[in-house]
Amino acid sequence: MAFPTHRPRRLRQTAALRRLVAETRLHPADLILPVFVREGLTEPVAVTSMPGVVQHTQETLRRAAAEAAELGVGGIMLFGIPETRDAVGSASLDPEGVLNRGIRGVKEEVGADVVVMSDLCLDEFTDHGHCGVLTADGVVDNDATLQIYGQMGVAQAEAGADMVGPSGMMDGQVAVIRQALDDAGRQDTAILAYAAKYSSAFYGPFREAVDSQLTGDRKTYQMDPANRREALLEVSLDLDEGADMVMVKPAMSYLDILRDVAEASDVPVSAYQISGEYAMIEAAAANGWIDRDAAVAESVLSIRRAGADTVLTYWATELARWIKEGRL
Repeated sequence: MAFPTHRPRRLRQTAALRRLVAETRLHPADLILPVFVREGLTEPVAVTSMPGVVQHTQETLRRAAAEAAELGVGGIMLFGIPETRDAVGSASLDPEGVLNRGIRGVKEEVGADVVVMSDLCLDEFTDHGHCGVLTADGVVDNDATLQIYGQMGVAQAEAGADMVGPSGMMDGQVAVIRQALDDAGRQDTAILAYAAKYSSAFYGPFREAVDSQLTGDRKTYQMDPANRREALLEVSLDLDEGADMVMVKPAMSYLDILRDVAEASDVPVSAYQISGEYAMIEAAAANGWIDRDAAVAESVLSIRRAGADTVLTYWATELARWIKEGRL
């Protein structure tokens, strides 16, 4: 009988061996926690399509940030939900608006222990739900939107954001924001560009989380899921414009794109495990169809393995606790 020459199974025999030769690892510092803060709340409100996720009050937001810091989570990304919206998203520029207050509160709470990030987009602040201002015939006006984005970047930096995350997929957004920040003396405020952000069916639960006013879709500015090479064009443009980090969004349905971007980028690459990805795992686990904890860990590990240096995930704090407890 001829016995196998190569026996890869030798290195799989025990947990200790598997741990020793693991090629990809999860660490709390690689995780970024997205959080929602809503104006006018006196207690957190559950997001029904995302079990375990809430719209925070300003106070509970601070507590969530403190918990993340204690567990060593690398970053926290803030999304704000105002009480009043208008056609141009005016509340996004208000120093006392929900998002800028949230940034300030989190920064006061965690200092330099966690990277404080803020979503830089108009969709939560407009009464039409689009990521930019509209022309008279209802088309998103790219260049008029850029002017507001520049002001938003400065407002968020002044509130205390270490890093702003332009997510609107407007052409030229990184260059305009970088220039505005530099002109305001905020040269040290970094930009995490949502460089390859696709139009996706998996954003549904997020729209509940931010009480989106959108009707229609965002296909004229978010990327077509059919396109792969175009992602590298978008990334290269953002890098040329001064992005400090770039992102692929969504993550799990776009791992091929993430791999391409990771191979091409000379700056750190993030990926966003979005609301629909989170909701599917939670729903399947609630029905007893999958092992929840194992699926959570495997899904985030797959994103890291594909090339993400950091992962935005709603499980960031929970994963960090598992890692601290030695469960991963």
